[in-house]
This record gives sequence, structure tokens and C-alpha cells, in this order.
Amino acid sequence: MLAPPFPAELVGWSVAEVIAAEQPLLAAGEPLMQRAADGLAEVVREQLASSAGDGGAASSAPRVLALVGAGNNGGDALWACARVAADGVPVAVLATASSIHDDGRDAAVAAGARLIEAAQLDGALDTVEVVIDGILGIGSAGRSALRGAARDAVLRVRAHPRCGALRVVACDQPSGVDADSGEVPDADAVLPAAVTVTFGAVKRGLLRPPANEVCGEVRLVEIGLSRPGG
Repeated sequence: MLAPPFPAELVGWSVAEVIAAEQPLLAAGEPLMQRAADGLAEVVREQLASSAGDGGAASSAPRVLALVGAGNNGGDALWACARVAADGVPVAVLATASSIHDDGRDAAVAAGARLIEAAQLDGALDTVEVVIDGILGIGSAGRSALRGAARDAVLRVRAHPRCGALRVVACDQPSGVDADSGEVPDADAVLPAAVTVTFGAVKRGLLRPPANEVCGEVRLVEIGLSRPGG
């Protein structure tokens, strides 16, 4: 886990460069998602440790809420949930897509995380301290605005009376920002992060306005990437 200043060779990557660097490692069976989840879980634990507490809620009430989309970004979040839930922390997971990463979901549930429905979101927000934003990843570049259930969930979090007290940890990037251009096409439907935990390299869009204004502190988890052509 690295905080700024980052190694120069890991800063300012395009989405295409990240994908190209990941492919041979994935083909070789390298556990990139597990490395990412380890780093994400570490930051969630840090945020919980520095939190003001559970607001007097019962011990079974969720302290961590993960908003989880389809694809690998959601998988990273779910595996991190599994690690945090295994610590004995009550974790709730809200799927914002019709399907989510199967293995990550099963691991999170086996560790004690609870899947909730959209109707239960407001109740969960009454007690949670940390929100993991695992809705969209770098694959959303060029079409980054949230839609449907994902957008509705983010708007509800932002409208909740406790929103200002929540510590948002973004998984690879805040959902709704473009990791290539730095554009934020629908700023009303973005959760400003306390910490953005980005994987492999710092994407160039996270350094550019207006995206950099909603990233909070950027932390880098090295997963073994080498810059293509470098």
C-alpha cells in the first residue's frame, strides 16, 4: 500500500495501459483481484478504527456497507467485504446490478456479510460508518455516468441525514468519474470519497479535474503491473 508520492513509473496510466498490463498476469493465473481486495480491506479497517463509533447501534447492525456493481470492480469490493466480515465486523452488501461477481458474493456471505435489498438501504445507513463504493471501475471510461439502480442508490446515500458522517472508500475509482479523462458527467450522482484505493497504477483521470476533487486521499495498491513498453 503506497501513499503519495508514488513511484513515477506507476503514475498517470491510461485505462488501455492498465488493461494491457493486466492481461498477461491474468493469463498466468496471478491473483490480481485478491491482491486488490487485500489492500482495499486494509483501508476499510483503518477507516473503521478512526471512526467515531457505531452511533449506539446494536452489535449486529452493519458498520460497513458495500455498493456493488457487476464485473471485477464489484468482485474486488466483495472479496474485501469477505475479509472485513471475517474480522467480525457486521457488513451489508447492496447489489446495484442484476448480477454480481459470484465467487466474491459467496465468499462475502460465507464470512458473515449480509445481502440487503434496496428497500433496506436507508435502515443500513442509520448505522454504517464506512461505505465501499464498488459500483463502476475503469471499464466505464467513456460512459461513466451512473444509471438505474446504481444512480438511485448513490442519490439515496447522498440524501441520507448521516451522509456527512460516512467515510466513503472508493474501489479503484469513485463510481461516476472517467478514469481516463477525469470527466464527471453527472456530478450529482457521485459519492465523494474520503479515500480512493486504486490498483496497479494511478490512472491519469484521477489526477485531473474535476475527478480529482472527489477522490479524497489516493492510495495505491501494487498488484504487480509493469507499464507496457516500459
